[in-house]
Amino acid sequence: MTFKVALIQMAVTAVKSDNLEHAVKLINKAATNGAQLIILPECFNSPYDTSCFPKYAECIPGQTSDLLAQTAKDNNVYIIGGSIPEIDNGKVYNTCPVFSPSGELLTKHRKMHLVDIDVPGKIRFREADTLSPGCDFTTFDTPYCKIGIGVCYDLRFPELAHIYGEMGCKFLVYPGAFNMTTGPSHMEPLLRARAVDNEVYVALVSGSRDETASYVAWGHSTVVSPWGDVLATTEHLETIVYCDIDPDFVDKVRTRLPILSQKRTDMYSLTNVVTRT
Repeated sequence: MTFKVALIQMAVTAVKSDNLEHAVKLINKAATNGAQLIILPECFNSPYDTSCFPKYAECIPGQTSDLLAQTAKDNNVYIIGGSIPEIDNGKVYNTCPVFSPSGELLTKHRKMHLVDIDVPGKIRFREADTLSPGCDFTTFDTPYCKIGIGVCYDLRFPELAHIYGEMGCKFLVYPGAFNMTTGPSHMEPLLRARAVDNEVYVALVSGSRDETASYVAWGHSTVVSPWGDVLATTEHLETIVYCDIDPDFVDKVRTRLPILSQKRTDMYSLTNVVTRT
């Protein structure tokens, strides 16, 4: 049941309609090249800028999600729709919608952990100035394996990945936009850590780099194996990264190195407490 994924590291402009048209073209290309699961980057229809989130926000279902649903159906593929600014009951979320090959909206993940960083002389960014946090774990089933979803900063919190592993996920996907300060130092180590700690495949899909943007993305979309090996990656330019995912390899790794069954639950445990709003 090996399946091919495509990580679409696309350029994002200030024009939503152009971004949507471009995303569809890249999805079509990835599907033509045999991808069965296609992943877009964080904020693919909007600049990644706190001042833009309320202006670009839309409902789900809405313009962007309807287009992705139709594109998934047209190509008979799963689409993890990166993320878009979503508005619901007056609140704005950074939300990742997921679509089936029949065009059904399977689920959506609202970014659980909001970025609040201040590196003097480097970068200051506060999503909470305009965004609200999500309050749900998000997984979906495919014929290949169960998949867990996070968005960018969610990657930094090992508890989320651990819970997804406990829920039976073999592949974790994080649409993301690491910046030029944290990306070079942190992104790959975090991906490899989440993969090794939970013995799962992990992917992060970034937009391409735009040096003129208010927030400059690191790029380097990457897939890591359950053994911690980087299976596929790229630099910062727009491209599509392809990778074959073998869910059976997860089972092989867990048999060879059974750390998940060797946890000392008599001494410690992680409690899953979910609050829904």
